Amino acid sequence: MNAVLQQFAEAIAQPEESIPLDRAALLLGGIASDGALDLPRCLARLDELAELSQRAAQGLDGAPWAAARATSMTLFGELGFRGNVEQYYDPRNSFLHQVLERRVGIPISLSVLYIEVLRRQGAVARGVGFPGHFLARVESAEGTLIVDCFHRGNEPDETGLATLLERRNGPGFHLEKAMLEPIGKRAILTRMLFNLSGIYGQRNDWLRSLAVLERLALLDPENPRITHELRELRARARSVN
Repeated sequence: MNAVLQQFAEAIAQPEESIPLDRAALLLGGIASDGALDLPRCLARLDELAELSQRAAQGLDGAPWAAARATSMTLFGELGFRGNVEQYYDPRNSFLHQVLERRVGIPISLSVLYIEVLRRQGAVARGVGFPGHFLARVESAEGTLIVDCFHRGNEPDETGLATLLERRNGPGFHLEKAMLEPIGKRAILTRMLFNLSGIYGQRNDWLRSLAVLERLALLDPENPRITHELRELRARARSVN
């Protein structure tokens, strides 16, 4: 097990609520093997973004969801983080260290960024595995706020969510309350990895597919399908080498 994979294993070997989502998501960057993963620097950058957002929140005079909206203003307004609609399936969109550098991503990676910047401000935000389009959910005394980080922090109402659901999944889908329930950190990491698995599979990139499966196996060691596919890819990798 290489060093980055070992660090990932250690990060997820915690009770669900204790998993450091920022660190674990950043460590997925080891799959890219681009030599650009500087974990302390990335964590420091998340701290900086939280400080910027906190300063912006001070100007909102304690308005409902001040931290959430200040974070949206900072990330998606001032700093220009956005969804990569031009190259949605570029694997760099799934790596948090690349999102921090390039300021573009996909719904789940931008949501993780948003969640972790908010967490540093003491706000509670969680991921929502909305069908076909990951969202963030912010909890506060004012209630629950749904945030679409891919669309620059848009806050869709029920009508907007129904429209998004149909646009992403086709007609015949109806908005249900369960679709907006938060999911855990392991589920977030698993979804990020399945996204990468699909991208690398389409590219016939077996070595990176193997790296993805190694991490999925750590998250779900009892899954027979993952175990089987991992065994097959290891055999294929040995034959290539």
